[in-house]
Amino acid sequence: MQFCFWRKLLVSIVVFFLAGSIWVMHSSPALAYDNPELLPDTFTPVVDLAKSLTEPQEEKLVRDLEQFETDTGWKLRVLTQYDRTPGRAVIKYWGLDDKSILLVADSRGGNILSFSVGDAVYELLPRTFWIELQTRFGNLYFVREQGEDQAILQALDSVKGCLLKGGCNVVPGLPREQWILTLVTSVAGGIICGFAAQPRREGQVLAWQWALIFSPLWGILFIAFGIGPVVTRTSDWLPLVRNISGFLIGALVAYLSPIFSRPSSSAES
Repeated sequence: MQFCFWRKLLVSIVVFFLAGSIWVMHSSPALAYDNPELLPDTFTPVVDLAKSLTEPQEEKLVRDLEQFETDTGWKLRVLTQYDRTPGRAVIKYWGLDDKSILLVADSRGGNILSFSVGDAVYELLPRTFWIELQTRFGNLYFVREQGEDQAILQALDSVKGCLLKGGCNVVPGLPREQWILTLVTSVAGGIICGFAAQPRREGQVLAWQWALIFSPLWGILFIAFGIGPVVTRTSDWLPLVRNISGFLIGALVAYLSPIFSRPSSSAES
């Protein structure tokens, strides 16, 4: 009976705290900002409230986006903000629809870029494309090295290029950091393959059965993570050759490692 009492008391306390937390979460709902006074009186596809772009950059970008919309029908819009935001007022100001792409640059967060994309755009550029685009150009390291202006301009160039060629599943281009990661996985795949292929009995040259057993592991590292990101993002053959060479060198070193670890004949004598 005493155990049942304490169990009921514990359940009551948990329910009380859950109810309290739900009340706290809903007691102060987030309000959608709507400040049309922050928007210019004349129409422009670029509203640079944070002054992330220089005047020549902004003027050129306005011309490029207007020409791109005339040629293709896709609406590309740019909003930079810091202290205040026009919020939902941009929807009416720009007439955002299913063929619209809104880039918002806000340096207050960890990643300065965010995107609002129309439904028709997802048919050509999937959600994974926008996640990769945001992480590649909006991260703090890129912004620190290249600047906010380049983060905005290069992200827009990637979007325009993909729309012109009928869509992309991944962001074109292979940054050095990403290539180094593919090289590391290629070498790791080669090492696993080499260790698995070491002969295990007298007279055996290659333990291909063991290499085949471990093929899902080294195959994923080499093909999926080492080769796949390269061939889908660039037509340059040099990173591909380097990754294949890294795989072969890693496999050869791992395969020959027992030879290097054997004691020399002079040491034995």
